[in-house]
This record gives sequence, C-alpha cells and structure tokens, in this order.
Amino acid sequence: MIAAALLSFLPLPVLSAPQDFPVAVLPHRERHQVVNGILKERLDDLLPGLMRAAGLDMWIVANREYAEDPVYLTLVPEPVFAARRTTLLVFHDLGVDADSGQDLGVERLTVSRYGLGDFYASAWPDGGSDEEQWARLAEVVAERDPARIGIDTSRSWAAADGLSHGLHTRLTEALGEDLSGRLVSAEDLCIRWIETRTARELEIYPQLIAIARGVIAEAFSNRVITPGVTTTDDVASYLRQRFEDLGLDIWFQPYCNVQRNGLIQEGPIMGKTGSVIRRGDLVHTDVGIHYLRLCTDTQEMAYVLREGETEVPEGIRRAMAIGNRWQDILTESFDLGRTGNQILARTRQRSEAEGIECCVYTHPLGLFGHAAGPTIGMWDNQGPTPVRGDWPLAANTCYAIEGNVTVEVPEWGDQRVQIKLEQDAVFHGEGVRYLGGRQTEFHIVK
Repeated sequence: MIAAALLSFLPLPVLSAPQDFPVAVLPHRERHQVVNGILKERLDDLLPGLMRAAGLDMWIVANREYAEDPVYLTLVPEPVFAARRTTLLVFHDLGVDADSGQDLGVERLTVSRYGLGDFYASAWPDGGSDEEQWARLAEVVAERDPARIGIDTSRSWAAADGLSHGLHTRLTEALGEDLSGRLVSAEDLCIRWIETRTARELEIYPQLIAIARGVIAEAFSNRVITPGVTTTDDVASYLRQRFEDLGLDIWFQPYCNVQRNGLIQEGPIMGKTGSVIRRGDLVHTDVGIHYLRLCTDTQEMAYVLREGETEVPEGIRRAMAIGNRWQDILTESFDLGRTGNQILARTRQRSEAEGIECCVYTHPLGLFGHAAGPTIGMWDNQGPTPVRGDWPLAANTCYAIEGNVTVEVPEWGDQRVQIKLEQDAVFHGEGVRYLGGRQTEFHIVK
C-alpha cells in the first residue's frame, strides 16, 4: 500500500504519440519481399564486378552461430537471423564465356547443413559430420581451382575481419598447403560490397529518412515537450518507444541534450543531458534506425520559445545558416577518388577561410550505421585518420553528413553555441544529394 501511494505522486510519463504516421511502414512479410529482391540484384549484378575489381577468383565467408561474420547477414535472404551451426558460403567467379563473350556471373554455393533457398545452391545436400563438411568444402575449392581465394581478415577494418581464429585454422587445415597458400584478404571486396548502393536501394532510402525525420518532428513539438516539465531523457525515451511502436529497430540509443543561455560549455561537443527542458533552450537529438537492411543517422535541433517570443532569435537563426554553409563546403569537397582525409583537409581549410569554426565527423552509411568507406574526420581527431581516412571516395555511396559549427550568439551575451547537424546523403560520382532533405530551420516548441 505504501509503495502504491508513493507511486501515485510520481510524475506521469510523457504521452505516447498519435497512431497515425504520414509515411508507410511495411509489415514484416512485405519487408522480406523488398529485402530479398534487392539482395538478388546485388548478388547478380553488383558482386561479379566487385570481385573482379578486387582480383578474387573465389570468396569464402565462414561463420558459426553466435559469431557471425559482419558481412554474413548482408549476403543471406530474409528471414535469416543467424548462421546455423557452421555456415560456409562460397562465391566463385565464372568469368566471361570465351566464345560468346557472355558474362557468366558468380556461382553461389553453400556448404552447410541448412539451405538458403534459391539464393545459394547446396554443395552438401546430404549433410554429415563436422569433418565431412570441411572435407566437402576442400573438394568444392579444388574442383574449381581458383588462383586467389578471398577470406575476411583485416587489420584495420572491423567489417572485413569476420573470420574467427578458430575457423581460419579449420579452413587452412581443410584446404591443405597448396590451396591454403592461395588465401588472401578480401578486405577491399568487403568494403566495396558494404559501401556500394544500388539504384533500387537509393530509390527507397528517402522513405527511411522521412520516417526518422518525421519521428524527430513529433518529438520536437508540444505533443511531447512541455517546457519546464519534460526532460531530455523523456524525449530520448519517446523516440525509442515511437520507433518500437512503428515496428522499427534502432541501432543506437537515441539521446537528447540542451544548450542554454548562461549554461557555459566548451569542448568538441556541447550539450547537457538529464536536464529539464526550459524556455529559451536549444534542444538537440541524434537518432538512427535500421529498416529494410539500411541505416539512417540523423541529428536535428529545436528551439523552445520564451514567453512573448514568436520566432527564433536572429542570432540563433544565423547560427543555423552558418551550419548549412558548412555543410555546403563539405559536400562541395566530395570528388571521385578523393580520400576522406583530403576531403576533411579541404573542408577545414575553406571553412577557416570563411571564418567558420567547425568540427567534422562525417562517416559512410548504409548496411551499417558506421559503415565501411572513407572516414571524414572524427569528433576527437580533426587531423588525418590512418587507413580508414585514406580510403578513396567511390560513386553510389552514402554518408551521414555529420559535424558542428560553433557560433557566438549576441542575444546570449555572445555565448558560444553549437549547431550540431547530421543528414544523410548520396554521392553519385559527380555531386552530393541529400536523400531526405536537410534541416535549414529549427523545430519550434511553443
């Protein structure tokens, strides 16, 4: 009874969102159809060229349940959730027919106890013991006699380093000295597979971003925020619950923070969490969803009007305009073949010339939230990033255009504030296009 009485005095939770939503979210069965259609196109049309560019005749992706290779779930159809026991995928480049000139594509096999539908032909249909599975893999490789066999090992790229030590040992033992001597890192192939988007993926990407931005718009409104009552944690919880109600996965916990006149902060990233949202606050959030096997990553900002205010103060609006100018400088620096480190250096040089104080931490986006591809700065390192920053920019790759600008606001006694922005975009090869628009005006909470 005492506990119940105490609970009656606790603050009520933030109200749940309305059930209507302006962007359609597919039920799971329909999502499977979309994902599998895209996967077939990627395997049929994209993979052969990527394997040849990487100089690989064969690619082996080996993984076990509970220790899946990061690329494994990007290669198998829905609704596959995990590797079953030991799952071995084999990709063999059949090349081009010498007589007809026809591209024969890539042969796709699974040497595993469980099948993978029409996507992979079974090379071990009758199953057997663990030893027999590895022996059968060795037969499959020997029959095709590839010169270079790619395996997922990498010193610098986590997404290309999915082959465990134990499976690497089993693989080399099974192949024997001759065939195991042909094993090479499939690092380049893994990165290019992860970073490259097809026309179909780029067609659906804007819908994903519209969903993410739509939920942020709900959270940054009086439907959710009551100044003086609602906390930043309430908003973060609302965002997570709203995505869950829509049947969408998040790939990191949403968070929310405030900047306030008189709340002095300095550092690479400004913003106070765990605070009641008050009138006159700048509010910021960062959210990322995973839907149809693609990730979004979005940061937007709101302003809470003071009593008597009808619009955002001019100095804060100017700060947003400076943030948008920084975005333009960054995206104008994208050029085919230019590395992430080169883009970073050019962006910072041009920003400094225009008197813009910026921090750049833009990253590839796609099958993972922090995907493989050129790193363009890090929030704690505005100089070159070894290896990952040296990766060259390729066409049909997507990025979270992420960073901040620091600006003095006259209405706040020239206090420095940060405009922290992140919007998702594609580099087609000749320029950058925002996939779902970008924020140019603040969300307003009245």
